Amino acid sequence: MANNRGIAYMGPGQVEVKAIDFPKLVGPGGRKCEHGVILKIVATNICGSDQHMVRGRTTAPIGLILGHEITGEVIEAGRDVEFIKVGDLVSVPFNIACGRCRLCKERYTGVCLNVNPSRPGGAYGYVDMGGWIGGQADYVMVPYADFNLLKFPDKAQAMAKIRDLTCLSDILPTGYHGCITAGVTTGSTVLISGAGPVGLAAAASAFLLGAAVVIVTDFNKERLLQARSFGCETIDLSAGGTITERIEQILGVPEVDCAVDCVGFEAKGHGGADEPAVVLNQLMDVTRAAGSIGIPGLYVTEDPGAKDSDAQTGNLILRF
Repeated sequence: MANNRGIAYMGPGQVEVKAIDFPKLVGPGGRKCEHGVILKIVATNICGSDQHMVRGRTTAPIGLILGHEITGEVIEAGRDVEFIKVGDLVSVPFNIACGRCRLCKERYTGVCLNVNPSRPGGAYGYVDMGGWIGGQADYVMVPYADFNLLKFPDKAQAMAKIRDLTCLSDILPTGYHGCITAGVTTGSTVLISGAGPVGLAAAASAFLLGAAVVIVTDFNKERLLQARSFGCETIDLSAGGTITERIEQILGVPEVDCAVDCVGFEAKGHGGADEPAVVLNQLMDVTRAAGSIGIPGLYVTEDPGAKDSDAQTGNLILRF
């Protein structure tokens, strides 16, 4: 049996490569997973939400093996797996879903009822998401393989594009989903808050969905330059002026049809101070009546690193 190593969270600002058990077809709490497979990791990513944990902004336990953006090769399959075979190269959605419960059948797979005993929804290597071991490792177990895994039909072709395809596990579909929930469609004007990987994926997705104008906001000039490189308008938040004023300069009106929050609870206001609800409040200001806001940005129930007691317990000040 091969050895296994994983990236473990060891406290705020500290991660270590640790020797960990080789995975078995068993889930958290000892529940058998004959519907699962074991993957040899081919590619994985570091998510911004991983960084929330590493910075000590969640209640992640010491020793948690990180990683929910997994691409791998199947090396073992349980007896109940029908369509996924040993040797398949597969992409793994970051959210774990059974495919059997009411919410999965209604396509709300992000809040599956059967993969986390404490609350709806599960994910690999993430705080409060069911105790599943993460995929920043050599090997990982994936449950409900037939439902969860996306098989690449041409293995050699996929390996040639593996750095692009590993974005399918989280980054691209997260940005795309944000645009879908915001109602982006043909001719939409769209504001994307945050020009990180998910924000840029959301901006690209908005164009795929037919947006007429996509505006991206951030403090980071290099990220804004990347957004402009594929046709976005940009707002540098460090340059002053309100977002409403800046949008009016671009569109001629001080509002957009749709908005997408790709920042989440570690948002900063002017001067760099923590303002965990600033993006939500800004988007409510600038989205037109009957417009929609997509929120793929992460918000947590407990933030021990927050500066005020309300935010520490997940209570944010929203201005309706």
